[in-house]
Amino acid sequence: MSDSVSPLSQLSHAGVSIWLDDLSRERLISGSLAADVANRHIVGVTSNPSIFAKSIGDPDSKDYDLQLEDLRRRGVSVGEAVRMLTTADVRAACDVLKGTYEATGGVDGRVSIEVDPFYARETVKTIAEARQLWWLVDRPNVMIKIPATKEGLPAIRTALSEGISVNVTLIFSLERYKEVVEAFLLGLEDARGNGFDLSRIESVASFFVSRVDSEVDQRLQATGAATQLRGKAAIANARLAFEHHESILASERWHALSADGAHPQRPLWASTGVKDPAYPDTMYVDELVSADTVNTMPQATIDAVAASGHGPYGDAIRTSYDDARANLASLAKAGVDLDDVTAQLEDEGVAKFADAWQELLDGVEKSLKA
Repeated sequence: MSDSVSPLSQLSHAGVSIWLDDLSRERLISGSLAADVANRHIVGVTSNPSIFAKSIGDPDSKDYDLQLEDLRRRGVSVGEAVRMLTTADVRAACDVLKGTYEATGGVDGRVSIEVDPFYARETVKTIAEARQLWWLVDRPNVMIKIPATKEGLPAIRTALSEGISVNVTLIFSLERYKEVVEAFLLGLEDARGNGFDLSRIESVASFFVSRVDSEVDQRLQATGAATQLRGKAAIANARLAFEHHESILASERWHALSADGAHPQRPLWASTGVKDPAYPDTMYVDELVSADTVNTMPQATIDAVAASGHGPYGDAIRTSYDDARANLASLAKAGVDLDDVTAQLEDEGVAKFADAWQELLDGVEKSLKA
């Protein structure tokens, strides 16, 4: 199949930015990340505590040994060692994607690194961590991931006001997404007042998808009702978030920011790997195609899209708002409290990343003592 008709190429031509949801030193050393950027239309990379725990904690990998030995000799703390390891990988990935960053005017070519997940409920510490990571990576195409908790919202605004590009993560509910968008707008307005070039500030809002269906489907199964609604919640939820995004872009408030060079905060579809094998493995890609969106995919999902034979892709979102509302209304009628679902998923998401971070800290501590 020629590149011009490959599913990844056609997805890119439909306006979807394909980001890889993975990062490891092996990808950097072997050149596989550079090859994916060159050949598979990858234009961004996301990382998170789970990804780093897996890559740095791989017992078969020797890729981090030399740096770990140097850190041990210096007697650094475990926390500092983890930050030196993770920021080194992100900095190198930023360099791999520098050409994409320049070719897209800073819109893509981005690499995301997350603030310490133990600070997810602490605003002041999150702001300090965002500043530190921005300084440590020291690349214009890095994005700092800040969770969309209540405490994270003012941190998002502050980071943006200081010219820091932000990937807002762990968004599950439509209401919280609206709060994220407001924090984004306030942050840009503050940045403008602080004299920053708005065209250099980028942000995405990472709306998590598959985890919503996993929890909703489990509740539907428990009640034995409305099984035809399985696999409907996540896509409907995301589509209505995009509808809100469109309404913001039509507002006078946004037009004023845009006139000063601001770029939109693009919706990013995260957690797009299918959890239920009964669903098509590209469902959270095919059903969420629209121009000016980002889909960050684990390797297995990228491979599935590449092998799918799908395309050309039309817009799967803008004509589906009424259906999305109907599906969510049917779920409510079936007894599914989506607000309760998304609140639970936020708590679980924060806890899972904190657990992964602790696993990484424990593994690095063991290596430093070896």
